[in-house]
Amino acid sequence: MASAEVLQNEYNDQATKYDDSIISTPVVVLETQLLASALGDCTGLAVLDLGGGSGLRARQVLDLGAASVDLVDMSREMMEHGKKGKYGDRINWYEGDVSKSLAHLPLKKYDLVMANWVMDHAASLAALEGMWTNVAAYLKPGGRFVGTRSGDPNSPAARDFTYGVRYKDQQPIPGGVRYRYESNTTPSIDIEGASMEISYSGSTELHTKHGLVDVEMEPYEKTEAVRKDPEFWKPFLDHPFMAVIKAKRGIIGVQVPT
Repeated sequence: MASAEVLQNEYNDQATKYDDSIISTPVVVLETQLLASALGDCTGLAVLDLGGGSGLRARQVLDLGAASVDLVDMSREMMEHGKKGKYGDRINWYEGDVSKSLAHLPLKKYDLVMANWVMDHAASLAALEGMWTNVAAYLKPGGRFVGTRSGDPNSPAARDFTYGVRYKDQQPIPGGVRYRYESNTTPSIDIEGASMEISYSGSTELHTKHGLVDVEMEPYEKTEAVRKDPEFWKPFLDHPFMAVIKAKRGIIGVQVPT
């Protein structure tokens, strides 16, 4: 992952302010609406949230009717903060690196697996492959995947704070780009990220490789935010730096890795 120890420390240090700082930024408002549309009715679903942090999206899926959520994250402080919030006692919290085997955790097969932004902390193709392996391994045949990923980290729309966050300090790495992700909130958030081109380009190669079918990007035009102010969102829509993807697990299963 993107300098795993550095990343873990950064999220630990910013745990208490992370959700409150970003939830009202325009791009995260848009993301919330895209996820609501992609997730739909979640009544009764068993959900796995990979890289779920303090449970921001776990709470959203519970609001949409999910029966249970198991959340895995490498930041103990993010999870401890999440336990104090809404539904904290309805989420099962597990510490783990989702780019590696999770066989040591009491996980199962799930109706829905989420992976929001976590794949933008993969500093190598091997780390990204590890994340997709876990998505496929814990998703029931016919189950659903929903996840947020970065678009092009060099998007002109991400150069300033028009949408509440910006990408800065971009540096090429093998197969992708390393950068920092900063909000213009008070307090501000400043986190290291790394995205592989095979992911942010919109390729579905890894989805298909890991047994996912019917891969779709949730349309921005379906959201209230874009419908209410299309002119404001035009630079983003021309060069989007965030996308919500949904897919289904094929019928042929993948064994849980050991």
